Amino acid sequence: MALTENCRIYQPPKDSGSTQTSDVIELNVGGQVYYTRRATLTSMPNSLLAKMFSSKKETSGDMARDTRGRCFIDRDGFLFRYVLDYLRDKHVVLPDHFPERGRLKREAEYFQLPELVKILTPDDLKRPFHDEYPHSDLDDISQGSDQRSYPASHRRYGFITIASTRDACVSDGKGTRLPKLFVCGRVALAKEVFGDAIRESRDPERPPERYTSRFVLTFGHTERAFDLLAESGFRLVACSSALTSPLYAPHTEDRQWCKCTEYVFYRLGLGTTDVEKQNLELETALIGAKGFESDASSDQ
Repeated sequence: MALTENCRIYQPPKDSGSTQTSDVIELNVGGQVYYTRRATLTSMPNSLLAKMFSSKKETSGDMARDTRGRCFIDRDGFLFRYVLDYLRDKHVVLPDHFPERGRLKREAEYFQLPELVKILTPDDLKRPFHDEYPHSDLDDISQGSDQRSYPASHRRYGFITIASTRDACVSDGKGTRLPKLFVCGRVALAKEVFGDAIRESRDPERPPERYTSRFVLTFGHTERAFDLLAESGFRLVACSSALTSPLYAPHTEDRQWCKCTEYVFYRLGLGTTDVEKQNLELETALIGAKGFESDASSDQ
């Protein structure tokens, strides 16, 4: 009877020294064999591995085993090495241009390792979007309006293009796909309209009279952007929508798509009578809008 109980965990002990090696566990993860210590697997008490390899769980006989009696886990055997690295040192080092970050994040979610999931989450998703907190929208708008108050005589003509992208890969962790709003146009006009709502990390220290297509708004409501543009005297003159495949699609398990909608706004300059100059501005803005979608997709 005692021999049967020992067989459930390891081979029957043949000498007294076997109790000293019982802390070493042999795992078969998706066909890849790993040797590790029980203390490593249980280092995160709330993780799935800690629950699986607690003494009560393992001696219950419910754990799956392969033909050689090794504990079997039906997950990605290649990526499990990074899970073990995290359990050992509480941090993980990935190779350069690692294409399996999304799948590794899914493995971390399966093994119930929230800190590892947070490490693998892109920085853009760690920063909370203002549209997740509707009660703060009015406060943000009122602050932005004070900073955007310019005399009417100082308002110049120009175009601003807003691109709304909803990428299937971008999630808030709750299954909701979050839109991103990109701004294309003259830097001075964009800052006049949106103020501190512009995130300039993608195109910092851009001169006011230069053009940009890399500004990102800190909120995700297109209607809020429309309100700010309307308050500044802009009118919608054109829009377009396209369904494109992101550049990183070949590195993902499933083919994923990105929907991009562009809205072109224009504002007439007060006291401006040079029609040729405005036509030249129109041509320049349309050329920038044409290449905006590919540039925004590459930034994703």
